[in-house]
Amino acid sequence: MADAEALRHRPLLFVEDLDHPRLSDADHHHFRRVLRVEAGADIVIGDGVGGWRPARYAPEPEPTGPIAHVERPAAALTVAFTPVKGARAEWVVQKLTELGVDTIALVETERSVVRWDGDRRDKQQIRLAGAAREACLQSRRLVLPTVLGPQPLAAFIDANPAAVLADPGGRNPTAEDRVIVIGPEGGFSAQELDGRPTVRLPGHILRAETAAIAAAGLITAIRTGLL
Repeated sequence: MADAEALRHRPLLFVEDLDHPRLSDADHHHFRRVLRVEAGADIVIGDGVGGWRPARYAPEPEPTGPIAHVERPAAALTVAFTPVKGARAEWVVQKLTELGVDTIALVETERSVVRWDGDRRDKQQIRLAGAAREACLQSRRLVLPTVLGPQPLAAFIDANPAAVLADPGGRNPTAEDRVIVIGPEGGFSAQELDGRPTVRLPGHILRAETAAIAAAGLITAIRTGLL
């Protein structure tokens, strides 16, 4: 098997060192108890930044081929969304990861209902990064997305001046729209929309998590030439 696409049917594990791979107890548990992978089975090990190689499963995986690297997309894509209640934020991160979004960010807006402060902010970011990692393993994605914790919308816009806001009155997305921000279910305020470019999404009035996934589907489809 010569390339990463041909290896996608093999279980994937992330390791820190592709030359001397070691697995955590959690990874061993997932492989043996959840996926029921047997010792000696063919797997793929990756470093999370595009490097990978075939291996055989063992307490210390045995590499069976050279290290290769997947090519990164020329146009990196970002979807930012406002925190949502319960475990829905983890679910959104999982789906954006599966769709191929490169950076996933959380933003706080004037009408945000959920706000994470102090220790809760740090714990939630760890959980979301974990959700992205699990989604990569499930979907055989070799490059982990960057997951950014909550920050004020203004700060995010300052760091991403080409960002567009999702709004029913906006234009259709184009290949130039690589950073899309999803507001809360109450929408962006007039002040937040003032002077900012906006794009519309399909459907009717969408829940925040639905809008984030719809936006990701659109811009990843445009990037890959499906639209």
